[in-house]
Amino acid sequence: MGLAEIAAGIEVTDEQRDRGVASVDRTATSLADRLTAVAGALPCNGTRAAALVEAYAAGKSVGDAGRAAGIAPTTAAKTLHLCGEQVCPLTPRQRDILEDWLDGRLARSEARQLTDASEREFALATYVATHDTVPEAREALEGALTDADATAEKQAVLGDSVDQPSDLVSGTR
Repeated sequence: MGLAEIAAGIEVTDEQRDRGVASVDRTATSLADRLTAVAGALPCNGTRAAALVEAYAAGKSVGDAGRAAGIAPTTAAKTLHLCGEQVCPLTPRQRDILEDWLDGRLARSEARQLTDASEREFALATYVATHDTVPEAREALEGALTDADATAEKQAVLGDSVDQPSDLVSGTR
């Protein structure tokens, strides 16, 4: 078989359609209803939280998704954090400095100067470091944004690929 036969039928386009994030929702209730059940633990109501998550899943930035849901960008970031998304604006080293401040080993002004973070970034990182995610909110999103059956099927298929990390290394030294 030659290259021409392999390439037969291949089509080239000069633009790509943005399809967003694929999601499968196998739950009986809407995302808004599920988030309304835990809205007391979120900084916004369930309807706005659902609109935020849907916009965020469609590829919008945290700020744009928040504006689409009618909430401030900082509130959007806090909501996403409580729902289990990683929204901390600091690097791991900067988070270590933040932890030093939270543990009382540094003054706040010194910690902020060492992180070189803006006031908004520092405040959001502090919120993330001091507030745990809400398990019920995270569960509400998992049903809406993941396909558990497909994930389990993929894990079953790939599970036997590599039994031990030592299987990655062939031969001896």
